[in-house]
Amino acid sequence: MNLLLITERDLEQPDRAIIRDHRLSHMLEIHRAKVGDQMRVGLLNGLMGTAEILSLSPSEATLHLTLTEKSPVPLPVTLILALPRPKMLRRCLRMVSELGIKQLVLLNSFRVEKSYWQTPLLSDQQIEEALILGLEQVKDTQLPQVSLRKRFKPFVEDELPALLKDKLGLVAHPYTASDDPVKLPIDQPAVVCIGPEGGFIPYEVDKLIEAGCRPVDLGDRIYRVETVLPLLAGRLYST
Repeated sequence: MNLLLITERDLEQPDRAIIRDHRLSHMLEIHRAKVGDQMRVGLLNGLMGTAEILSLSPSEATLHLTLTEKSPVPLPVTLILALPRPKMLRRCLRMVSELGIKQLVLLNSFRVEKSYWQTPLLSDQQIEEALILGLEQVKDTQLPQVSLRKRFKPFVEDELPALLKDKLGLVAHPYTASDDPVKLPIDQPAVVCIGPEGGFIPYEVDKLIEAGCRPVDLGDRIYRVETVLPLLAGRLYST
């Protein structure tokens, strides 16, 4: 935890917070904090800064907050990701947060098992917890927005065109050739579509291209989703 994230629920006053949960345990066990220490903190969806520990006990800590800093500039990417298997989902959510992606759509696809949509990891609480872990790691406060779309065709036909407005649409698919390949890096906001393990089926690729996406080539290797995310983010933008 490189940043202690607090929420509006923790605030006793605008500049004072009380924490009592796992964050307190982290302060005591990992940071070995004591009264008077300064910590890096951030208000979820707000500013960052420092906190002085005013009081500390095994049951709670009182912090005086000085929040004056903006969070890091987000990556200008809307990510459309075929729902990963549950074992991988939590890691992908955390990685999205770490990369600075602020809009994520988890989408159904032919190769997405129906059982994946039943995982408790898709609850609002579980999603937020995974995203917050990523924010704490990279010292960011802006929580990504996550949408669930269980029907591929209605999403691509009815919602995707609006998302693509003034953005470059890209589909990362290992078997799609193009006469007009996208040259990386790019210098504009993007909507990036990434398929499930095994990739999108041809029908899905065609629908994404019809909606305005263009194939992007990452080479001959076939990557896991959790590998594609940082690889593609690094190649999309030069800085």
